[in-house]
Amino acid sequence: MWKTLLVAGGLLVAGAMALAAWSYRQAGNDAEAAMRALAGRAKPAAGVFEPALVAELPEIARRYFTHAIAPGTRLATTVQLDMEGTFLLGDKSGFQTYAMTARQILAPPSEFVWTARMEAGLLHISGSDALVQGAGWTRFWINGLVPVVNVPASPDLNRSALTRSAMEAIWAPASLLPANGVTWEQTGLDTARLYFTTGIEPVDMTLGPDGRVLDVVAMRWSDANPDKQFRLQTFGGTMQAEATFHGFTIPSLVNIGNHYGTADYLPFFQARIVAADYL
Repeated sequence: MWKTLLVAGGLLVAGAMALAAWSYRQAGNDAEAAMRALAGRAKPAAGVFEPALVAELPEIARRYFTHAIAPGTRLATTVQLDMEGTFLLGDKSGFQTYAMTARQILAPPSEFVWTARMEAGLLHISGSDALVQGAGWTRFWINGLVPVVNVPASPDLNRSALTRSAMEAIWAPASLLPANGVTWEQTGLDTARLYFTTGIEPVDMTLGPDGRVLDVVAMRWSDANPDKQFRLQTFGGTMQAEATFHGFTIPSLVNIGNHYGTADYLPFFQARIVAADYL
């Protein structure tokens, strides 16, 4: 009797593990397919950059574009990124530190797929975040077997992901040109507010005297709070370095997190861009 129960229990556990492993592989395949599809939808570059294209914009916008885009650079608006760094899982009161590697395809302000692997000793968490054709998801597994989060598309998730896509447009500078539907407002000597046709909350940017991005912040729809309730709260961070890829000079070392500018700020996303290819 006990042997039979043990065998049955073992078979159930093995079956559950096999199903979890299959779900993990399938989700990975779906993310890779979404990345290929997004690359295939990349808009052809609308010519090349010349300073005359931004001559009528506010000074802060001219400063940004003439720093971020070299003359003669193809105005590509979709970028494939490779990154590495550190991911802090938790909040200001307690978090686990993971070494992170990730790939992303980004078509601001409305689409991205981010696949990542985060490791701490023998533990690894891997999966993807995405917003594709208006539908988002967040899917991650522990060691490829235990689902740690599997959130399908919803109005809340989609709204939050739209803000992320808009903020990450700093990695695809041509996407921020007015020709792509972005409106620039100079709000101070070194600050700008950017408005997007997607209708999400505007993004605020601080620039250095040479035009480099120093910080980015927005009010983001998020449930990363003690109440686990979706609401608008600050999200953003600082840029510590920049690098040039194929004529685009972009932030290459960033610290980003929830509650930016408050005592609860935790820069959970600390990434270095190691490659950027513009489609």
